[in-house]
Amino acid sequence: MMPGALGGALASADKPVIGVVVKIGGIPWFNAMEAGIKKKSAELGVDAFMVGPTSADPALQVRAIEDLIAKKVDVIGVVPNDAEVLEPVLDRARKAGIKVITHESPKQKNADYDFELASAKGFGEAYGKRLVEALGGKGEYAVFVGSLTVPLHNAWADAAIAYIKANAPDMKAVGDRYGVAENVDQSRSTALDLIRANPNLKAFLAFGSQGPIGAARAVKEKHLDGKVLVLGPFSPGQGKKLVHEGVLTGGFMWNPALAGEIFVTLGQMVAKGETIKDGTNIPGLGVVHPDGHNLIVNELVELNKDTVDDLAKMGL
Repeated sequence: MMPGALGGALASADKPVIGVVVKIGGIPWFNAMEAGIKKKSAELGVDAFMVGPTSADPALQVRAIEDLIAKKVDVIGVVPNDAEVLEPVLDRARKAGIKVITHESPKQKNADYDFELASAKGFGEAYGKRLVEALGGKGEYAVFVGSLTVPLHNAWADAAIAYIKANAPDMKAVGDRYGVAENVDQSRSTALDLIRANPNLKAFLAFGSQGPIGAARAVKEKHLDGKVLVLGPFSPGQGKKLVHEGVLTGGFMWNPALAGEIFVTLGQMVAKGETIKDGTNIPGLGVVHPDGHNLIVNELVELNKDTVDDLAKMGL
């Protein structure tokens, strides 16, 4: 955990306390999210902070949430590693009177709200379409996800694969999807294994911020620049060199700093007892049309040679 992250602040009606538990600390994506949390908490006068586990282990997220319950915070935000594993501890949080907001986990049980900056279908199909166009509708490809238990990554993969099957029947997925995309070293080694075992492999579709980086490093090592494509969401600052070298093809993302800001903005609203209704305007999300407790908008940013440098300058 990040040292001292839980602090000793007590909740108050004027200054709600919001703790956000992310998948893993210390990687660029969640560093940017933390910057957004700090920025918005300063603007709104809210006591909000991020807790980043040392590895993408659901048990560490459970422990962090238990600590926040013990601290009697007003709102707990979570980017789940495993939606089902978190259900019991989120239930305990709500029974303790704590509001729960999740991100990247649509239909999360025991959450008051889940917000998404991209619909699962729209995000996955955008990648499927991009890959079909890039490969001319032919070739073998491999799919990485953060883990096989991250609902959103797998929903993206489902949508992308369904699009490819419907629009490019000559394209074939190699093996099952691989749950390595939150770890750059595992992504690299898995990509190297797949390249060796599949001489006709033409692309990696990697959902999870470290997957595209690891796969691109493997492509570079094998001198397959331009011959094996790598698509997926990644931190622009981490990936820009690989993009300009031509080994990381690009993709789409949303702004994790904006997601951090929304955790705070939405957290303050629910801490005050506001109900999010159809037509509610939430800064960062805009006007929302709730689907149950899901708040979903499409705010995609394209990642390519023309955009990656400016996005990196934003601290992403």
